[in-house]
Amino acid sequence: MTDRPPLPAEEVCKAIEHRNPSRVPMMIHQWNYAGAFGDDTPKVQAIMDDYPSDLFTVYADFPAFWAGQHERDAQYSWLPWEEPEKVETAQGVGIDSHAPIAHIEQFKEVFEHFPDANAPWLMRDDTTQAIADGGGRYSAMHWAFCFYERMWSIRGMENILCDFYESPKVMHELLDRLCDFYVTLIRRTAREHPSINAIYTTDDIGMQTGPMFSPAIFKEFFKPRYKRMIDAAHEGNMHFWLHTCGDVTLFMEDFIEIGLDVIHPIQKYTMDEPEVAEEFGGRIAFWAGMDVQQILPWGTPDDVRREVRFMIDTYDRPDGGCMITAGNGITPDNPVENLAAFYDETYNYGLAHRAGFTS
Repeated sequence: MTDRPPLPAEEVCKAIEHRNPSRVPMMIHQWNYAGAFGDDTPKVQAIMDDYPSDLFTVYADFPAFWAGQHERDAQYSWLPWEEPEKVETAQGVGIDSHAPIAHIEQFKEVFEHFPDANAPWLMRDDTTQAIADGGGRYSAMHWAFCFYERMWSIRGMENILCDFYESPKVMHELLDRLCDFYVTLIRRTAREHPSINAIYTTDDIGMQTGPMFSPAIFKEFFKPRYKRMIDAAHEGNMHFWLHTCGDVTLFMEDFIEIGLDVIHPIQKYTMDEPEVAEEFGGRIAFWAGMDVQQILPWGTPDDVRREVRFMIDTYDRPDGGCMITAGNGITPDNPVENLAAFYDETYNYGLAHRAGFTS
């Protein structure tokens, strides 16, 4: 058992709300899975056990992708058809090129059989016990694939990007139905589990060099639906966290305008970190992500420690606003000594940095 205790929920709230937390919160565990490291699993698990995780995550029981796959309701699925025995897919292309919905007309049947967020099992039976197991830590209800990610996963990315222009009415209906589902989940979370502190979801809408689509598309299709979810979270006394990879600088002002509380990861080599911190710091909290493309897998432990200090120096303000994690999933090609440096520097420098503001 670690002698470095996790922060109580109130201290994480202070970091998010710029109310002078005692330590920079660290949530590296959320992007690290010891079991992926093969023979090094015991070493990685020992590192994780020795340092705190200041975020405790609970999960909803989301619809299956294809009909017939959900354990408690065969019709509780995003798509109303059973998975084909053989799916013809192009070889050597990314998963975003696959298109389970090949024709826009198929959305009519999808809408007729859209899953119901009032299904009793959406809120998992073990949620209450899971929250208790969190031991008073800051807790978040989490699901992956919010709007854009969910859309391209069922339609294919190229199709979806064209659909915004060629079939906007269908896209608005799809987004409204998704948003209704998520808002219902958020309100159920607040009502059934009022001790949960946040809603946390993912939606990768950035590329290495800019957003996936124009600000005009974002404002028409996505911004009002994000606002509905964020408003529902705030009405339930919860923060709203969003993970989005890539360069989303063009959307930052919009996210702040609609009340987004926490954004992750401010991806290195895609966004100008000091510029982002200077322009938007104090108005949003940064769940800053360690670079998992170059520094963590290929750097030295000293490189990793230097990057942790850079992130905290860049994003943490006298009143807070910074938390630290990985920029995305930590893969097993990362040296164990780099992981040890990452955890150790995040904890110790995060403590010393906050102490410097109060001394």
